[in-house]
Amino acid sequence: MKIGLYFGSFNPIHTGHLIIANYVAYNTDLDKVWLVVSPQNPLKPSSTLLNEHHRFHLAELAVQGESRLRASNIEFSLPRPSFTIDTLTYLSEKFPTQEFTVIMGSDSFQNIQRWKNYEQIIKHYPIYIYKRPGHEVTETYGAQIQVLDAPLLEISSTSIRKWIQEGKSIRYLVPDNVAAYIQQNNYYK
Repeated sequence: MKIGLYFGSFNPIHTGHLIIANYVAYNTDLDKVWLVVSPQNPLKPSSTLLNEHHRFHLAELAVQGESRLRASNIEFSLPRPSFTIDTLTYLSEKFPTQEFTVIMGSDSFQNIQRWKNYEQIIKHYPIYIYKRPGHEVTETYGAQIQVLDAPLLEISSTSIRKWIQEGKSIRYLVPDNVAAYIQQNNYYK
């Protein structure tokens, strides 16, 4: 089975994330896409992060009923901060019959040389890259890549958190069940 790993803070998960995950699940050779909730991204400040278990639950709610998408909390049991190579190594050892592919935006791919042991990632794992405006893929760094024209929405978790703090509606930016759960639990206020 071929599994795509779409890593993110998902703080909170939103429709833009889901459109990309769904597009990759149904328009590539992957059988499933796992949305891997990262407890701590080494390249981002953690001060604005909602508790990882809450973010994971929101991701589970978001993919409920979608057979090809799954929320994953695999990084919760690994050392922190979460490094992609460590997660890939762990998953490859735990699931030796699965083939793992990394899913990322072209903006992230432009920074891959800043990632821990990026040489091992590009040597051993295919990378599916969805285009982001202003971030063309001009260099492959020797990676086995596939560039995708996934539909993009200009939505950010940062703006969603801001809207929540300002008391504005986030309907349509996140799935209805996610919006309801955020409101019920006073997340991001």
